[in-house]
Amino acid sequence: MTDVATVALHCIDMPADDAAVDEIPLVVIHGLLGSADNWRSHLKVWQRSRRVIALDLRNHGRSPHAEGMRYATLVDDVLALMDKLSIKRAHVLGHSMGGKVAISLARLAPERVASLMVADIAPVAYQHGHDDVFAALERVREGQPKNRREADELLAEHVDFRPTRLFLATNLVRNDDNVMALRVGLDQIQRGYEAIIGKPDGEQPFDGPTLVLRGGDSPYVADDMLPALREILPRARVVTLKNAGHWLHADQPEAFQQAVDAFINAQ
Repeated sequence: MTDVATVALHCIDMPADDAAVDEIPLVVIHGLLGSADNWRSHLKVWQRSRRVIALDLRNHGRSPHAEGMRYATLVDDVLALMDKLSIKRAHVLGHSMGGKVAISLARLAPERVASLMVADIAPVAYQHGHDDVFAALERVREGQPKNRREADELLAEHVDFRPTRLFLATNLVRNDDNVMALRVGLDQIQRGYEAIIGKPDGEQPFDGPTLVLRGGDSPYVADDMLPALREILPRARVVTLKNAGHWLHADQPEAFQQAVDAFINAQ
């Protein structure tokens, strides 16, 4: 779909429990600066019913760093992983940026998507909103903290909200120099940021079964975005989780898990 070379994505591949009845696996795609590791508790619940694969997008988690953050490029990476794992079709769930990857996948390769689940993102272009986060990660990179306490102090110079700092700290690993270093491809992500905040790729609507979960306290899927959403996802069922923000799967984990399970089971 693009002329950018694919990268071999890292993933967590959890087989279904013996009692599972759904032969179609679930593929989970994280958001910006997230990783497959963020989803482990959810994966354990969903594997009761089906095989579950959570992946690390390029420049995230344990996947390689490489230029190219267009959604069509990220879709190529995901399709290459699905091919490697012999997955012809999957239920696809994406959160935030991962939701745009999932929408792009459904539009560009609809035959590979049994159902689509989009968590707290709309298929629209957003404004810049991560300058403080990028500055915080840059500060950690230049500060070379020896431990997580020092890293948090550096992050706090740009990010006041502690839960956000804890999330960002999941991107830190101790390197060979005994320094807490970034495992994300920060430079590649920043160079690709205009594509990340842009619209998903694809020309046609996806007319397969679709669930859009949004946080009741989040502005990411506002009511005025719903007409644009329904143009691209005409069969979308929109469900609002109360007392949940943008990280709705962390704010209301049980409600989120149950909504995903119920939707897939209804297909």
